Amino acid sequence: MPATVVGSLVALGPLLAAAGLGLGVAAVSEPGQEPAGPAEAAAAAVMPPRRGLEFLAGRLAARRALRAVGLDCGEIPRRGRLPVFPPGRAASISHSAGIAVAVAAAPGRDLPVGCDLELRPLPREAARLVLCEDEESLLAGTRLPPGAGAVWPVTALFSAKEAAWKALTVMTAEGREGPAGSLRELRVSPCRDGLRVCLRDGPAHAVRVRVVRVGAGVFSYVTGRAGTRD
Repeated sequence: MPATVVGSLVALGPLLAAAGLGLGVAAVSEPGQEPAGPAEAAAAAVMPPRRGLEFLAGRLAARRALRAVGLDCGEIPRRGRLPVFPPGRAASISHSAGIAVAVAAAPGRDLPVGCDLELRPLPREAARLVLCEDEESLLAGTRLPPGAGAVWPVTALFSAKEAAWKALTVMTAEGREGPAGSLRELRVSPCRDGLRVCLRDGPAHAVRVRVVRVGAGVFSYVTGRAGTRD
């Protein structure tokens, strides 16, 4: 499966490029992955072996995504669990089932950046951890009247919120700014090219998210800011 999934993800490169984004993919099974500097080495050293491999694959995927938009990048340290990129570089990293994927914004494009990879489908029962009552009509398996619109698997809705969470989170000199708590603090709704995700306590802070099926799972990425009419 890993080779098939990697190929499916790499094939999405032109789609993301059209949105002003670079794509990078890496697998934990790739040989010769090494930390790009002392901060990455120190972070990986205190992780369990499998998690350390995922961490390094994620950093490699991020450098590949940045190179796809013409930017070089050395090591990528972290603050807490969040990657910290050099000035002028914006990217997002996700891991699932031994695969790491990253997206990066092209220079000069003021784009919110966020992605999420979920290769293991979630059970429908997980919806209560992700959705509020006003979102349940989006869930696949819900009985809707004719013409009520599309429904989504819980994995897709979870992944869209994860991608949006990253895009709505900003690292500042003082630390992290963005949503706090659970994904239920975000509200998801349909929009013309996928899903719109906003802060419940600040609906003007919203992004558009595209969800693409990959194997048995999904890959989600933020395509831009969403207006009030999206």
